[in-house]
Amino acid sequence: MKIALINENSQAAKNEMIFSTLKKVTEPMGHKTFNYGMYSAEDKNQLTYVQNGILAAILLNSGAADYVITGCGTGEGAMLACNSFPGVICGHVVDPSDAYMFAQINDGNAIAIPFAKGFGWGAELNLQYIFEKLFEGESGQGYPKERVVPEQRNKKILDEVRKVSLKDLITTLKSIDQDLVKGAVAGDKFKELFFANCKNAEIAAFVKELLS
Repeated sequence: MKIALINENSQAAKNEMIFSTLKKVTEPMGHKTFNYGMYSAEDKNQLTYVQNGILAAILLNSGAADYVITGCGTGEGAMLACNSFPGVICGHVVDPSDAYMFAQINDGNAIAIPFAKGFGWGAELNLQYIFEKLFEGESGQGYPKERVVPEQRNKKILDEVRKVSLKDLITTLKSIDQDLVKGAVAGDKFKELFFANCKNAEIAAFVKELLS
């Protein structure tokens, strides 16, 4: 699995700590990790939590990433932004039990973590345990056992509803402020990471045109 980390400007100073914790947990599992920034609070390219959602959608819909770890001060804004786009199901995760139940019940592909609210002593340990529970075994298996069948049925229903309620990604991106979209893909390492992993020629062409 390819796992991408995206930080917005208010919590960018924590990027290195978050990414090192993510790698520590997931790389021994055989996953690949990619850091899309922001890498520091002083980065030239400043990402808002709305742009986190745009970037997450581009990565997930193109196959450049299979899972996105993101967040903001409370995690709420980043979650709402991610869920505004097709192909992204993002949960708000505060602790390891949130991570486990989101993975098993909702079977999503992104989480938004509060990187300021409640982020005190033991924060890096909480992150470690979140990542361990999030990627523990196969997702979508249900929890508790007696709820497996209705939960899996509801997930399929939700997927069908989202197909109707959300437009395709490129149509969506072309309909919003293009400067906002360009800013989401303007990071120093974006081109290097994205084009090496992108599996969707149409989205790749759109992004190339956007960056030209």
